[in-house]
This record gives sequence, structure tokens and C-alpha cells, in this order.
Amino acid sequence: MTFSIVARDPHSGALGVATATAGPAVGALVVHGHAQTGAIATQAMTNPLYGEQGLALLKERYDAAAALKKILQNDADADRRQVLIVDSQGNTAQWSGGACGIWAGSLTGRQCVVGGNLLTGGETLEAMLKTYDERDSLPFTDRLLAAMNAGAEAGGDRRGLKSAALKIWDDRQYASVDLRADWSDAPLQMLADILQQTRAPAHADFFAALPKGRPGG
Repeated sequence: MTFSIVARDPHSGALGVATATAGPAVGALVVHGHAQTGAIATQAMTNPLYGEQGLALLKERYDAAAALKKILQNDADADRRQVLIVDSQGNTAQWSGGACGIWAGSLTGRQCVVGGNLLTGGETLEAMLKTYDERDSLPFTDRLLAAMNAGAEAGGDRRGLKSAALKIWDDRQYASVDLRADWSDAPLQMLADILQQTRAPAHADFFAALPKGRPGG
């Protein structure tokens, strides 16, 4: 039902998730992360606890693979889950259970992983990874969004798209970028439009003045 990219920006160390689906409010359950810790997308028959549990393990210095192994061991329905993880060092891990539907899978790139289920085919993930690799000169947010657009253009969710989300954790205790289109005929375009509004001086100056807290806290 969903396709996502989870990545660490090698230039800044920021961590991000971008995702889209045919259902509503994909950002509410799929997207999880914390600065200097890791980022997680949990999808298919989504288990939101994977995000909470996975981040707790990453904070305990488990790497992405060890954290994934641990959370799968504690879930009797793991065969219905799909999960993508990137830790603070850029290590990746992914899982697509055998009951995630056709077509489901994932691909790993440099400090990033893409995955989806109920897709039109593997071309979606190949396009996402290729675009992400090729757009290295873009700001991290734009690079993630470009990958999502490439996936959608290559087929994406076989049922179409109605919601999307993009979230980045960098130098703050909370997210540095938090964009959601919870119900739209063009959710990825809506994310792009919202992004431009957040970059306008009225919002950007306001956001820059907010207390940052403890990014790794």
C-alpha cells in the first residue's frame, strides 16, 4: 500500500523519511525518527510500535540490523510487516514479510534504503534509488522528494496516491522538517508546495529563532 525512502544525509548527518500511499494520513503511523539516532518507516500491515521500539534500541547503540532483528523477534505477525531502518552511522536494514502482498520488496543504496508493497513492480524502487543517487547536489529534503516523485512516475502504489509525508531530524530535539499531505489528489505536489511555504522568510525566520533543545536527547 505504501512506498518509502529512509536515508541519512552524508553531508550533514541528518536523518529522513519520505513516504506515500493510497490511504489517508500516511505520516501518522509510518514515519519515525530522532536526531543522531536513526529513522524508520514501518508499513504494509503497519506496526507503529516498530518505530518506538526500533528507536529505543538504536539509542541503546544497537545498529540498524541488530535493532531490526530484535523487533521482528517480538512480533508474531512479522510476516505481514515491512520495515526500513537507517541508523545514525548510515547503516541500513530492511524486512519485507512474505505476506506483504504483491509486489513488495526493498533496495539498499548508500546510506539509504527504499521499499514498498502493493506496487506495480520493482521499477518503482529502482527509479527512487537511481534518482536519489543522481541528485546528490540537492538539499536533503529536495533529494528525498525527488526520489518519491520518481517512484510515483515509475508506477508507485498500484491504487494511486492520496497521502504523503516527509520528515527530517537534524540539529533539533524535534524534527527540522515535518511535512504532511493527509488527503489529496496530488499529495507529493502538496508536499512540494508546503515546503516552499516553510522556506519563505515569514516562516523560516520564525522557525530559526525557536529553541533547538538537545538533538541527541
